[in-house]
Amino acid sequence: MKILHINSYFSKRTFYKNLYDKQISNGLDIDVFVPVSSSYKKSQNDLGAYTLVSSNYKEFDRVVFYLKHKKIYSDIKKKYKMNEYSLIHAHSLFSNGYIAMRIKQDYGIPYIVAVRNTDVNTFFKYMIHLRSLGIKILRKAERIVFLSSSYRDVVLENYASKYKNELLDKTVIIPNGIDKFWFNNKSSLKDIPKDKKIRLLYIGDINKNKNIITTVKAINILRDQGYSVDYTIVGKIKDYSIYNEIKEVPYINIVQPMQKDELIEVYRRNDVFVMPSIHETFGLVYAEAISQGLPVIYTKGQGFDGQFEDGVVGYSVDCFSPEDIAKRVLDVIKNYRILTTNCIELCDKFDWNVLEKEYSKVYEECVSNL
Repeated sequence: MKILHINSYFSKRTFYKNLYDKQISNGLDIDVFVPVSSSYKKSQNDLGAYTLVSSNYKEFDRVVFYLKHKKIYSDIKKKYKMNEYSLIHAHSLFSNGYIAMRIKQDYGIPYIVAVRNTDVNTFFKYMIHLRSLGIKILRKAERIVFLSSSYRDVVLENYASKYKNELLDKTVIIPNGIDKFWFNNKSSLKDIPKDKKIRLLYIGDINKNKNIITTVKAINILRDQGYSVDYTIVGKIKDYSIYNEIKEVPYINIVQPMQKDELIEVYRRNDVFVMPSIHETFGLVYAEAISQGLPVIYTKGQGFDGQFEDGVVGYSVDCFSPEDIAKRVLDVIKNYRILTTNCIELCDKFDWNVLEKEYSKVYEECVSNL
């Protein structure tokens, strides 16, 4: 079996390399095609000998979906002998999935397709003229991979309800994994916060989507109730209007991004990981946090919601409600011993060794059904 991955995200989001390296080490024959614009600057990261980063369209081609993807499809046909492949793995629905569907139409090669945040919250939501294309790509796929049940439900209920049963039959839920570093350095059980002192943590970009201001409002509610709450933010400043609003707040500590060996100590110094993102495909930092015994607060209906039942490793919240976030932080503290124990015991769900086996099973099923 030989697999062709189509992954336009891989040039910037290198966590996929964990999957590809694991597939190679387990004897799977793969190639990874990464289409990029002519303005792309070569990555300093090692993307593997199996990867081809190919510049095949201009930046302004993004405006016209079919023009951009006509160029990508023409390029991929020149770069690979399609009849060598057993299966195509497209890592997004619209952009990568469209190319996979064209390959199936022209060469008869089956494909699986993943649905990402951009597919749900940009293409399906706003590009109404492309919705029928998205549904067509889903219907022609052998398998559809969602990172969470919450995103599956949004797509099947809101955009493809007519074909819900048909699509549900070939849907699988496979989350993203985290680096083996986190499993090699699993935390021991964390102490229950005492004396109404709570240390909250957020790791990620400082931008509107991560909803930091709402978290700050929730903290103010807790402080008004007599709790001493410290809030550590580790990340790049992407929106200075948000940064300027919080930089002088005395209980907030803003830290620049850091390497894993430093970051792990930050996780361990804090009590609860809070990231009520407005939109989130999955959020690797949730999985990193639970590997270090930190219960998590995540957004209801977004990427991490549905990975576990509510109250197992943390709680989902209405991301626009400071009151709900504050209440759920207190629920975490009340059930802290159970939650932190569950975090450490259940984080193996995000081990690439486990996930690679799940993908291999999906590949085998797709090829054997031909």
